[in-house]
Amino acid sequence: MKADYEGFLYPIVDTKDCINCHLCENVCPVLNIKKEHVKIQNGYIVQHKDSRILRESTSGGAFTAIAEWVIGKNGVVFGAAYDNQMVVKHTYVNKKEDLGKFRNSKYSQSEIGTTYQEAKAFLDKGIWVLYSGTPCQLEGLLRFLRKSYECLLTVDVVCRACPSPLVFKKYLDLQKQITGTDFDNLLFRDKYYGYQYSSMSIMNQKKYLYHEGIDTDSYLRAFFSGISIRPSCLKCVFRKRYRETDLTIWDCFDIAIYDKKMNDNRGATKVLAHTEKGRRVMTEINVLKKIQVCPDMILKMDGDDEINIVLQEHPLRSSFFEDLNKMDPQKLFEKYFPITMKNRIEKAVRILTIKLGLYSLVKNIYITLVGRDNIKR
Repeated sequence: MKADYEGFLYPIVDTKDCINCHLCENVCPVLNIKKEHVKIQNGYIVQHKDSRILRESTSGGAFTAIAEWVIGKNGVVFGAAYDNQMVVKHTYVNKKEDLGKFRNSKYSQSEIGTTYQEAKAFLDKGIWVLYSGTPCQLEGLLRFLRKSYECLLTVDVVCRACPSPLVFKKYLDLQKQITGTDFDNLLFRDKYYGYQYSSMSIMNQKKYLYHEGIDTDSYLRAFFSGISIRPSCLKCVFRKRYRETDLTIWDCFDIAIYDKKMNDNRGATKVLAHTEKGRRVMTEINVLKKIQVCPDMILKMDGDDEINIVLQEHPLRSSFFEDLNKMDPQKLFEKYFPITMKNRIEKAVRILTIKLGLYSLVKNIYITLVGRDNIKR
Protein backbone atom coordinates (compact mmCIF):
# COMPACT_ATOMS: atom_id res chain seq x y z
CA MET A 1 0.00 0.00 0.00
CA LYS A 2 1.42 3.37 -1.01
CA ALA A 3 0.18 6.87 -0.16
CA ASP A 4 -0.52 9.32 -2.98
CA TYR A 5 0.15 13.06 -2.69
CA GLU A 6 -3.22 13.49 -0.90
CA GLY A 7 -2.17 10.99 1.77
CA PHE A 8 -4.56 8.16 0.81
CA LEU A 9 -3.26 4.60 0.59
CA TYR A 10 -3.65 2.67 -2.66
CA PRO A 11 -2.49 -0.86 -3.58
CA ILE A 12 0.60 -1.19 -5.73
CA VAL A 13 1.09 -4.55 -7.48
CA ASP A 14 4.56 -6.01 -7.47
CA THR A 15 4.63 -7.29 -11.04
CA LYS A 16 7.69 -9.44 -10.33
CA ASP A 17 5.81 -11.47 -7.70
CA CYS A 18 2.31 -11.35 -9.27
CA ILE A 19 1.26 -14.72 -10.77
CA ASN A 20 -1.74 -13.23 -12.64
CA CYS A 21 -4.30 -15.31 -10.73
CA HIS A 22 -6.70 -12.32 -10.73
CA LEU A 23 -8.00 -13.34 -7.29
CA CYS A 24 -7.70 -9.77 -5.95
CA GLU A 25 -9.89 -8.52 -8.81
CA ASN A 26 -12.35 -11.41 -8.46
CA VAL A 27 -13.03 -10.72 -4.77
CA CYS A 28 -12.89 -6.91 -4.86
CA PRO A 29 -16.22 -5.61 -3.45
CA VAL A 30 -16.10 -2.54 -5.72
CA LEU A 31 -15.40 -4.41 -8.96
CA ASN A 32 -17.94 -7.07 -7.95
CA ILE A 33 -20.84 -5.21 -6.36
CA LYS A 34 -23.34 -7.44 -4.58
CA LYS A 35 -26.97 -6.65 -5.23
CA GLU A 36 -28.69 -5.40 -2.11
CA HIS A 37 -31.27 -7.92 -0.87
CA VAL A 38 -34.13 -7.08 1.47
CA LYS A 39 -33.93 -9.13 4.67
CA ILE A 40 -35.32 -9.24 8.18
CA GLN A 41 -33.80 -6.60 10.43
CA ASN A 42 -34.18 -5.66 14.07
CA GLY A 43 -33.71 -2.12 15.33
CA TYR A 44 -32.53 -1.01 18.76
CA ILE A 45 -31.79 2.20 20.62
CA VAL A 46 -29.20 1.53 23.32
CA GLN A 47 -27.21 3.23 26.05
CA HIS A 48 -24.47 1.65 28.17
CA LYS A 49 -25.28 1.35 31.87
CA ASP A 50 -21.70 2.15 32.93
CA SER A 51 -21.43 5.95 33.18
CA ARG A 52 -17.65 5.96 32.63
CA ILE A 53 -17.87 3.90 29.44
CA LEU A 54 -20.76 6.06 28.27
CA ARG A 55 -18.73 9.24 28.86
CA GLU A 56 -15.75 7.89 26.90
CA SER A 57 -17.86 6.61 23.99
CA THR A 58 -18.81 8.60 20.91
CA SER A 59 -22.52 7.90 21.36
CA GLY A 60 -24.18 5.26 23.55
CA GLY A 61 -21.38 2.76 24.16
CA ALA A 62 -22.89 -0.01 22.02
CA PHE A 63 -19.57 -1.09 20.55
CA THR A 64 -17.95 -1.62 23.96
CA ALA A 65 -20.90 -3.76 25.06
CA ILE A 66 -20.70 -5.90 21.91
CA ALA A 67 -16.92 -6.19 22.29
CA GLU A 68 -17.29 -7.26 25.94
CA TRP A 69 -19.66 -10.03 24.80
CA VAL A 70 -17.02 -11.39 22.40
CA ILE A 71 -14.17 -11.14 24.93
CA GLY A 72 -16.45 -12.98 27.35
CA LYS A 73 -16.23 -15.89 24.91
CA ASN A 74 -12.41 -15.72 25.06
CA GLY A 75 -12.44 -13.92 21.73
CA VAL A 76 -10.49 -11.03 20.21
CA VAL A 77 -11.71 -7.61 19.08
CA PHE A 78 -10.38 -5.70 16.08
CA GLY A 79 -10.89 -1.96 15.76
CA ALA A 80 -9.25 1.37 14.94
CA ALA A 81 -6.82 2.88 17.45
CA TYR A 82 -3.90 5.30 17.59
CA ASP A 83 -0.34 4.00 17.52
CA ASN A 84 2.40 5.83 19.45
CA GLN A 85 2.75 8.34 16.59
CA MET A 86 -1.01 9.12 16.61
CA VAL A 87 -1.49 7.27 13.32
CA VAL A 88 -4.88 5.51 13.11
CA LYS A 89 -4.38 1.78 12.54
CA HIS A 90 -6.44 -1.35 12.96
CA THR A 91 -5.30 -3.65 15.75
CA TYR A 92 -6.79 -6.19 18.15
CA VAL A 93 -7.17 -6.71 21.90
CA ASN A 94 -8.38 -9.62 24.04
CA LYS A 95 -8.92 -7.90 27.40
CA LYS A 96 -11.85 -5.73 28.45
CA GLU A 97 -9.53 -3.18 30.05
CA ASP A 98 -7.93 -2.53 26.65
CA LEU A 99 -11.18 -1.68 24.86
CA GLY A 100 -10.80 2.01 25.74
CA LYS A 101 -8.40 2.52 22.81
CA PHE A 102 -11.28 1.80 20.41
CA ARG A 103 -13.74 4.20 22.02
CA ASN A 104 -14.45 7.61 20.47
CA SER A 105 -14.54 8.26 16.72
CA LYS A 106 -11.35 8.43 14.65
CA TYR A 107 -11.86 10.88 11.77
CA SER A 108 -8.93 9.59 9.74
CA GLN A 109 -8.81 6.61 7.41
CA SER A 110 -7.29 3.71 9.35
CA GLU A 111 -4.56 1.45 8.05
CA ILE A 112 -5.78 -2.16 7.83
CA GLY A 113 -2.25 -3.57 7.72
CA THR A 114 -2.22 -7.35 8.21
CA THR A 115 -5.34 -7.52 10.38
CA TYR A 116 -7.40 -9.44 7.79
CA GLN A 117 -4.79 -12.21 7.87
CA GLU A 118 -4.62 -12.05 11.68
CA ALA A 119 -8.41 -12.30 11.97
CA LYS A 120 -8.45 -15.31 9.64
CA ALA A 121 -5.76 -17.06 11.70
CA PHE A 122 -7.91 -16.69 14.85
CA LEU A 123 -11.06 -17.82 13.03
CA ASP A 124 -9.37 -20.91 11.62
CA LYS A 125 -8.54 -21.91 15.21
CA GLY A 126 -12.20 -21.52 16.22
CA ILE A 127 -11.56 -18.36 18.26
CA TRP A 128 -14.31 -15.74 18.33
CA VAL A 129 -13.46 -12.58 16.39
CA LEU A 130 -15.23 -9.22 16.40
CA TYR A 131 -14.08 -7.07 13.50
CA SER A 132 -15.31 -3.49 13.35
CA GLY A 133 -14.75 -0.67 10.89
CA THR A 134 -16.30 1.23 8.03
CA PRO A 135 -18.67 -0.60 5.65
CA CYS A 136 -16.02 -0.82 2.91
CA GLN A 137 -13.47 -2.28 5.33
CA LEU A 138 -15.95 -4.91 6.49
CA GLU A 139 -16.99 -5.97 3.00
CA GLY A 140 -13.29 -6.13 2.15
CA LEU A 141 -12.76 -8.53 5.06
CA LEU A 142 -15.71 -10.73 4.08
CA ARG A 143 -14.51 -11.01 0.47
CA PHE A 144 -10.97 -11.74 1.70
CA LEU A 145 -12.20 -14.61 3.89
CA ARG A 146 -14.30 -16.13 1.06
CA LYS A 147 -16.31 -18.25 3.48
CA SER A 148 -18.50 -17.76 6.54
CA TYR A 149 -17.43 -18.42 10.12
CA GLU A 150 -19.86 -19.01 12.95
CA CYS A 151 -17.38 -17.42 15.37
CA LEU A 152 -17.05 -14.16 13.35
CA LEU A 153 -19.08 -11.12 14.37
CA THR A 154 -18.91 -8.11 12.05
CA VAL A 155 -19.92 -4.58 13.07
CA ASP A 156 -19.84 -1.65 10.68
CA VAL A 157 -20.04 1.95 11.80
CA VAL A 158 -22.14 4.25 9.63
CA CYS A 159 -19.56 6.35 7.83
CA ARG A 160 -19.90 9.86 6.46
CA ALA A 161 -16.58 9.65 4.56
CA CYS A 162 -12.88 8.89 5.09
CA PRO A 163 -10.71 12.01 5.50
CA SER A 164 -7.06 12.09 4.49
CA PRO A 165 -4.45 10.81 6.98
CA LEU A 166 -2.08 13.45 5.61
CA VAL A 167 -4.52 16.23 6.51
CA PHE A 168 -4.75 14.71 9.98
CA LYS A 169 -0.94 14.67 10.27
CA LYS A 170 -0.79 18.34 9.25
CA TYR A 171 -3.42 19.12 11.87
CA LEU A 172 -1.38 17.31 14.52
CA ASP A 173 1.66 19.38 13.52
CA LEU A 174 -0.46 22.51 13.88
CA GLN A 175 -1.65 21.52 17.34
CA LYS A 176 1.93 20.85 18.47
CA GLN A 177 2.69 24.44 17.43
CA ILE A 178 -0.34 25.75 19.32
CA THR A 179 0.11 23.73 22.52
CA GLY A 180 3.90 23.79 22.42
CA THR A 181 4.12 20.16 23.51
CA ASP A 182 3.42 16.56 22.56
CA PHE A 183 0.14 14.89 23.51
CA ASP A 184 -1.04 11.32 23.96
CA ASN A 185 -4.74 11.46 23.10
CA LEU A 186 -7.10 13.25 20.75
CA LEU A 187 -10.88 12.99 20.99
CA PHE A 188 -12.83 13.91 17.86
CA ARG A 189 -16.17 13.60 19.60
CA ASP A 190 -15.47 14.52 23.19
CA LYS A 191 -18.55 14.99 25.38
CA TYR A 192 -17.00 18.05 26.99
CA TYR A 193 -20.35 19.85 26.68
CA GLY A 194 -22.30 16.62 26.46
CA TYR A 195 -23.43 14.54 23.51
CA GLN A 196 -25.39 17.27 21.75
CA TYR A 197 -22.38 19.37 20.73
CA SER A 198 -19.51 17.60 18.91
CA SER A 199 -16.13 18.91 19.96
CA MET A 200 -12.41 18.26 19.58
CA SER A 201 -10.22 17.77 22.63
CA ILE A 202 -6.47 17.19 22.82
CA MET A 203 -5.03 15.75 26.02
CA ASN A 204 -1.79 14.74 27.63
CA GLN A 205 -1.83 12.46 30.67
CA LYS A 206 -5.60 13.03 30.90
CA LYS A 207 -5.20 16.83 31.12
CA TYR A 208 -6.84 19.09 28.55
CA LEU A 209 -4.41 21.01 26.35
CA TYR A 210 -6.90 22.16 23.74
CA HIS A 211 -10.65 22.15 23.31
CA GLU A 212 -12.82 23.61 20.56
CA GLY A 213 -16.22 22.79 19.13
CA ILE A 214 -17.26 21.95 15.59
CA ASP A 215 -17.69 25.66 14.79
CA THR A 216 -14.15 26.68 15.72
CA ASP A 217 -11.93 23.64 15.15
CA SER A 218 -10.31 23.68 11.71
CA TYR A 219 -10.03 19.91 11.31
CA LEU A 220 -13.68 19.24 12.13
CA ARG A 221 -14.72 22.03 9.80
CA ALA A 222 -12.57 20.58 7.01
CA PHE A 223 -14.02 17.11 7.50
CA PHE A 224 -17.68 18.11 7.63
CA SER A 225 -17.23 20.42 4.63
CA GLY A 226 -16.05 17.42 2.59
CA ILE A 227 -12.88 19.14 1.40
CA SER A 228 -10.52 16.52 2.89
CA ILE A 229 -12.31 13.26 2.02
CA ARG A 230 -11.20 10.38 -0.20
CA PRO A 231 -12.47 10.70 -3.82
CA SER A 232 -14.11 7.25 -3.77
CA CYS A 233 -16.37 8.38 -0.89
CA LEU A 234 -18.24 10.58 -3.38
CA LYS A 235 -19.43 7.46 -5.20
CA CYS A 236 -19.47 4.99 -2.32
CA VAL A 237 -21.21 1.69 -3.17
CA PHE A 238 -21.55 0.71 0.48
CA ARG A 239 -24.17 3.30 1.45
CA LYS A 240 -27.14 0.99 1.77
CA ARG A 241 -29.66 -0.20 4.31
CA TYR A 242 -29.28 -3.97 3.89
CA ARG A 243 -25.63 -4.70 4.64
CA GLU A 244 -23.41 -7.78 4.64
CA THR A 245 -22.42 -7.32 8.29
CA ASP A 246 -24.13 -8.68 11.40
CA LEU A 247 -24.66 -5.28 13.02
CA THR A 248 -24.62 -1.62 11.98
CA ILE A 249 -24.21 1.08 14.62
CA TRP A 250 -24.49 4.86 14.48
CA ASP A 251 -25.50 8.00 16.38
CA CYS A 252 -28.95 8.55 17.82
CA PHE A 253 -29.32 12.31 18.04
CA ASP A 254 -33.13 12.04 18.06
CA ILE A 255 -33.29 10.04 21.28
CA ALA A 256 -36.13 12.15 22.70
CA ILE A 257 -38.45 10.63 20.10
CA TYR A 258 -37.88 7.15 21.51
CA ASP A 259 -37.24 7.60 25.21
CA LYS A 260 -37.27 10.78 27.25
CA LYS A 261 -35.28 9.16 30.11
CA MET A 262 -32.36 8.46 27.77
CA ASN A 263 -32.49 12.04 26.51
CA ASP A 264 -29.93 13.13 29.10
CA ASN A 265 -27.22 14.58 26.79
CA ARG A 266 -24.98 11.56 27.50
CA GLY A 267 -25.45 9.78 24.16
CA ALA A 268 -27.32 6.87 22.62
CA THR A 269 -26.69 4.50 19.73
CA LYS A 270 -28.88 3.17 16.96
CA VAL A 271 -28.31 -0.48 16.06
CA LEU A 272 -29.53 -2.48 13.08
CA ALA A 273 -29.19 -6.26 13.33
CA HIS A 274 -29.00 -7.81 9.84
CA THR A 275 -28.50 -11.47 10.81
CA GLU A 276 -29.74 -14.03 13.30
CA LYS A 277 -26.28 -13.94 14.91
CA GLY A 278 -26.53 -10.19 15.34
CA ARG A 279 -29.98 -10.49 16.89
CA ARG A 280 -28.77 -13.20 19.28
CA VAL A 281 -25.87 -11.05 20.46
CA MET A 282 -28.12 -8.04 21.08
CA THR A 283 -30.53 -10.24 23.05
CA GLU A 284 -27.80 -11.70 25.25
CA ILE A 285 -26.08 -8.41 26.10
CA ASN A 286 -27.28 -7.17 29.50
CA VAL A 287 -25.05 -4.13 30.10
CA LEU A 288 -27.14 -1.95 27.80
CA LYS A 289 -30.40 -0.11 28.30
CA LYS A 290 -32.29 -1.27 25.20
CA ILE A 291 -35.39 -0.19 23.36
CA GLN A 292 -36.44 -2.34 20.42
CA VAL A 293 -37.70 -0.15 17.59
CA CYS A 294 -39.06 -0.87 14.13
CA PRO A 295 -36.12 -0.52 11.68
CA ASP A 296 -38.26 1.56 9.33
CA MET A 297 -38.88 4.00 12.17
CA ILE A 298 -35.18 4.31 12.99
CA LEU A 299 -34.40 5.27 9.40
CA LYS A 300 -37.45 7.46 8.94
CA MET A 301 -36.84 9.53 12.05
CA ASP A 302 -33.20 9.95 11.08
CA GLY A 303 -34.24 11.16 7.66
CA ASP A 304 -32.01 8.42 6.16
CA ASP A 305 -29.31 11.09 6.05
CA GLU A 306 -26.67 9.12 7.93
CA ILE A 307 -27.21 5.77 6.19
CA ASN A 308 -27.59 7.07 2.63
CA ILE A 309 -25.99 10.51 2.74
CA VAL A 310 -25.00 11.84 -0.71
CA LEU A 311 -21.86 13.99 -0.78
CA GLN A 312 -20.82 16.49 -3.43
CA GLU A 313 -17.23 17.30 -4.31
CA HIS A 314 -16.04 20.45 -2.56
CA PRO A 315 -15.30 23.15 -5.18
CA LEU A 316 -11.94 23.99 -3.54
CA ARG A 317 -10.81 20.40 -2.98
CA SER A 318 -8.08 20.38 -5.67
CA SER A 319 -6.53 23.66 -4.56
CA PHE A 320 -6.74 22.58 -0.90
CA PHE A 321 -4.63 19.47 -1.53
CA GLU A 322 -2.17 21.43 -3.68
CA ASP A 323 -1.66 23.88 -0.82
CA LEU A 324 -1.54 21.02 1.71
CA ASN A 325 1.79 19.89 0.33
CA LYS A 326 3.46 23.29 0.25
CA MET A 327 1.95 25.50 2.96
CA ASP A 328 2.58 25.76 6.68
CA PRO A 329 -0.31 23.97 8.50
CA GLN A 330 -1.41 27.12 10.32
CA LYS A 331 -1.52 29.18 7.13
CA LEU A 332 -3.31 26.34 5.31
CA PHE A 333 -6.17 26.08 7.79
CA GLU A 334 -6.40 29.84 8.21
CA LYS A 335 -6.74 30.22 4.44
CA TYR A 336 -9.55 27.70 4.02
CA PHE A 337 -11.19 27.73 7.44
CA PRO A 338 -10.59 31.07 9.17
CA ILE A 339 -12.23 31.51 12.55
CA THR A 340 -14.63 34.40 12.05
CA MET A 341 -16.89 36.28 14.42
CA LYS A 342 -19.80 34.27 12.99
CA ASN A 343 -18.08 31.02 14.02
CA ARG A 344 -17.52 32.30 17.53
CA ILE A 345 -21.14 33.45 17.84
CA GLU A 346 -22.38 30.03 16.65
CA LYS A 347 -20.24 28.35 19.29
CA ALA A 348 -21.48 30.69 22.03
CA VAL A 349 -25.13 30.13 21.04
CA ARG A 350 -24.69 26.36 21.07
CA ILE A 351 -23.09 26.34 24.51
CA LEU A 352 -25.69 28.73 25.91
CA THR A 353 -28.65 26.68 24.64
CA ILE A 354 -27.10 23.50 26.06
CA LYS A 355 -26.66 25.11 29.47
CA LEU A 356 -30.25 26.38 29.37
CA GLY A 357 -31.56 22.97 28.31
CA LEU A 358 -32.91 24.41 25.04
CA TYR A 359 -30.51 22.86 22.54
CA SER A 360 -32.85 20.19 21.14
CA LEU A 361 -35.70 22.68 20.78
CA VAL A 362 -33.54 25.26 18.99
CA LYS A 363 -32.02 22.56 16.73
CA ASN A 364 -35.45 21.28 15.69
CA ILE A 365 -36.58 24.81 14.86
CA TYR A 366 -33.39 25.30 12.82
CA ILE A 367 -33.98 22.03 10.91
CA THR A 368 -37.55 23.12 10.15
CA LEU A 369 -36.36 26.45 8.76
CA VAL A 370 -33.24 25.48 6.77
CA GLY A 371 -33.41 21.69 6.43
CA ARG A 372 -31.62 18.75 8.04
CA ASP A 373 -28.80 18.70 5.46
CA ASN A 374 -27.52 22.05 6.78
CA ILE A 375 -27.23 20.98 10.41
CA LYS A 376 -23.78 20.54 11.94
CA ARG A 377 -23.22 17.96 14.69
